[in-house]
Amino acid sequence: MEIKIATRQCCDQTGAPRCFHYFLTICQEETTHLCCENYGVRVLEEGGGETVIPAITASAARIDELLTLLVDNQVGPAGLHDVVADWL
Repeated sequence: MEIKIATRQCCDQTGAPRCFHYFLTICQEETTHLCCENYGVRVLEEGGGETVIPAITASAARIDELLTLLVDNQVGPAGLHDVVADWL
């Protein structure tokens, strides 16, 4: 399952317009003793690519922190892996 969180429009270094869509991804992990949700992110660029990183954390507060960072800094699909790696 996923939930669209935000859309941001900006211009790159050459002045070309870009539009990014940010999504929260949610998957449920079930074992014989418990069930929990794991949260991840997906960033989609209109007319471009997308990057998905599932199951980053089980903490709703931490994934909210990460999504805020991504949206506020207009991180595109190409930079998503680097930003998440630094954030972790």
